[in-house]
Amino acid sequence: MSESIEAFLLKFLKFGLVGFSGLILDFGVTFLAKEKLRWNKYIANSLGFAVANTSNYILNRLWTFHSADPEIGWQFSKFLLVGVAGLALNNLIVYLLTEKAKLNFYLSKFIATVVVFVWNFLLNYLYTFTR
Repeated sequence: MSESIEAFLLKFLKFGLVGFSGLILDFGVTFLAKEKLRWNKYIANSLGFAVANTSNYILNRLWTFHSADPEIGWQFSKFLLVGVAGLALNNLIVYLLTEKAKLNFYLSKFIATVVVFVWNFLLNYLYTFTR
């Protein structure tokens, strides 16, 4: 295995670990907003995303990609753009799976999260944290 492939796989693994911490935050916040506060499921889903996305940016910048880019605002904007596009994709998948396929909301959210994870990694690797 070449160093570049190893480095890519290590970043993918780290991104996955960060994403897992974000998953816990996302599902926790979504659950609290939807079940305890009785918010609309899409608003609750979006809030969970926003909290997790902010945490994920910080952890990925520092740990996964070791970014020292001084343009933090610009970099976060790119990360957020990728994340918002991922959120739209996430909500679309949740909608299709819950409303059309009649799957459980949380199962649908989990499936959407896996799909969007791959989307987010590739775009952040190629666009947000490029050197």
